[in-house]
Amino acid sequence: TPRVMLAGHCDELGFQLHYVDDDGFLYFLPLGGHDQGIVPGRRVTIHTAKGPVPGVIGKKPIHLMSDEDRKSPWKIKNLWIDIGAKDKKRALELVQIGDPVTYEETFRELDGDIAVARGFDDKIGVFAVGHALQLLREGPPPEAAVFAVSTVQEEIGLRGARTAAFGIDPTVGLAVDVTFASDHPAVEKKEAGEIKIGAGPVIARGPNISHKVFTRLVEAAREEGIPYQVEAINRGTGTDANVIQTTRAGVATGLVSIPNRYMHTPAELVSLTDAENVGRLLAAFVRRIKPDDDWRAV
Repeated sequence: TPRVMLAGHCDELGFQLHYVDDDGFLYFLPLGGHDQGIVPGRRVTIHTAKGPVPGVIGKKPIHLMSDEDRKSPWKIKNLWIDIGAKDKKRALELVQIGDPVTYEETFRELDGDIAVARGFDDKIGVFAVGHALQLLREGPPPEAAVFAVSTVQEEIGLRGARTAAFGIDPTVGLAVDVTFASDHPAVEKKEAGEIKIGAGPVIARGPNISHKVFTRLVEAAREEGIPYQVEAINRGTGTDANVIQTTRAGVATGLVSIPNRYMHTPAELVSLTDAENVGRLLAAFVRRIKPDDDWRAV
């Protein structure tokens, strides 16, 4: 029986506490690739053993900045988290060194099927995998064994997908992630390609992707009437697909993505219809797999 791994990563960008000064201010390190210029002034949640602790990321107010200060974004090493603690002793009663931190912003609907939230990279991909499982429960069971994985630590090195793929040893692996929408100002389509919010799942094509998997995804989309877009990626994709492909003796790998504006900010924007259609595409792809399919590259 062929084994299919569907993987979306559930980790998100964040921070980690690493020092508390005598006045009770918390200093922190980045977890993942942040745009440091948008970090100041954010409300955050510190996840402690005793429960969540709210805080704000502070910096010198603009009124007190020198001309030199105003010329460049403040770096994380010059920022701090203020939890209102009067001193170091009180701060360490509330938090501990090493505690993780996330932005406080959460889900909100905009016009139509558009939604915005922190962490859509890649919790919306995990949703799409879950939606595919729901659809696969309807009707006869697929002829492939399906393994749905919510991977972790993608943002710091694709670590969870590496161990999951090794344990599952899939015949076919599909990573489900977000990709850069280019339908907004300040993006050069000649460099980024043309990817639109609401235009459907994005099917990757390139050296990280099995040509057979790509072809079968496109066929499934066409036969099911699912709108789709193609993204050319001429290297390792920087997603879980990168490590799934090279697991053990190699895995026939694909990448299906949801268009995302403002990636790696607290206000990532997606189309919920795109996410649902990714789930439909995954399910359609799995249903077309037969036990005697040959997934070898040649």
